[in-house]
Amino acid sequence: MKSNAVESVELKIDWSAQTILPIEFQGKELKLEARAYQGEDIASQAFVLIHRSEGTANDEVPLVRVHSGCVTGDIFHSLRCDCYAQLQVAMQRITNSPVGVLIYLPYHEGRGIGLVNKIRAYALQDQGFDTVDANVEIGAPIDARDYGLAAHILFDLGMPEIRLLSNNPAKVEALRAEGVRVSEQVNVHTEPGLYNKRYLETKRVRMAHKL
Repeated sequence: MKSNAVESVELKIDWSAQTILPIEFQGKELKLEARAYQGEDIASQAFVLIHRSEGTANDEVPLVRVHSGCVTGDIFHSLRCDCYAQLQVAMQRITNSPVGVLIYLPYHEGRGIGLVNKIRAYALQDQGFDTVDANVEIGAPIDARDYGLAAHILFDLGMPEIRLLSNNPAKVEALRAEGVRVSEQVNVHTEPGLYNKRYLETKRVRMAHKL
């Protein structure tokens, strides 16, 4: 299905598709609106889940999580990051909000450097590098993520104003630069553990995350 364009915004979306997706979350069965988007290149894709409570006003500002895909964390529950924990907290908040949206970006693996480079960086972290210096050592950007597709999806959904579930101020500014009105940054709190304590500290100290 061809995506509906917003006339005032040049959408970088080639195709979209949608369905109703029944899921199990925290022991409950939920039915969410599901959409898939294809951007201008094959590595520009997104999966979107939308929760809407009955009787919600049309002007309700949605609570949105723009989540970077993490194979090691989201699928295999790696303890080296907080991706899975953040995703679970975000899903709980989204499904309990009048309007909640998850935009899942699978090609954002390793802050956009890809799975292989992420594991290469992990190997350097085993030698004492933090996540920032490990990326630099392998010649990768500290953060290579682009949020243009996410912003254009929000416009396509008719959601130019959002409350953003994120600890990352750079994500807020990136979406604002694309024209999205972020009226509130809502922090996502997770408990640090033995294997991700330094990872979280690096995000707080060197990347200004609000942890």
